[in-house]
Amino acid sequence: MLTNVMYVTLYVTDQDRALSFYTKQLGLEKRIDFPGPDGRFLTVAAPGSPVELILWSHAAAAGRPAEAVPNATPGPVILESDDLLEDFKVWRDRGVTFDRAEPESYPYGVRIEAVDPDGNLISLRQRGGN
Repeated sequence: MLTNVMYVTLYVTDQDRALSFYTKQLGLEKRIDFPGPDGRFLTVAAPGSPVELILWSHAAAAGRPAEAVPNATPGPVILESDDLLEDFKVWRDRGVTFDRAEPESYPYGVRIEAVDPDGNLISLRQRGGN
């Protein structure tokens, strides 16, 4: 029986630059950094979360879907905040690039989209009250 999502892979062109973005700008923590025989295995995660993002070096695929459709990007990684409006201010001050000037309310909460240095979409969300 499946019990959890372990990893989600993001393709990046520069693992150190990606690590800096995800830890210093978004505030995730580094979990694994292992120089394996197939390449550096590098993961980050939200504090306390069992799900880790693998920052996998694959320059040709960074920010592109498997089908390599021109001018298309893969679906976003969705990260949850318990106070998106406050976190947004911190991330903006750290130089994170967003798709709009402020987070927007939508039927299920608040959201804003960011882009990492390789063009991977990062959707930042806060659930609304039920």
